[in-house]
Amino acid sequence: QVQLEESGGGSVQPGESLRLSCAASGPISIIYTMAWYRQSPGKERELVASMTYSGDTTYADSIKERFTISRDNGKNTVDLQMNTLAPEDAAVYYCYAHIQTRAGPSKHWGQGTRVIVSS
Repeated sequence: QVQLEESGGGSVQPGESLRLSCAASGPISIIYTMAWYRQSPGKERELVASMTYSGDTTYADSIKERFTISRDNGKNTVDLQMNTLAPEDAAVYYCYAHIQTRAGPSKHWGQGTRVIVSS
């Protein structure tokens, strides 16, 4: 059974940094896309950043130049380096992975990690 485990959330002041990490485990053949989404109260879940197996990235306009996504295909991990955090970045951040197993392709979500940005 594929699982995604996130870590790295917490509480910071505006302007500070955080690094989120996510590790996928289970009977994985290949992970096509790994991504980070976030959801704030009363808002829909939105894409923050994604990276394909080959390294192509997509970023939300609101976080460009501040956040950087990276992944290690050998370890099935994806990180999100978040710099210059602002109050509007506060949300629950979810790891996402589109994974190929012997049973076929499937999409998976982590349980979420909370990021609080407050002075």
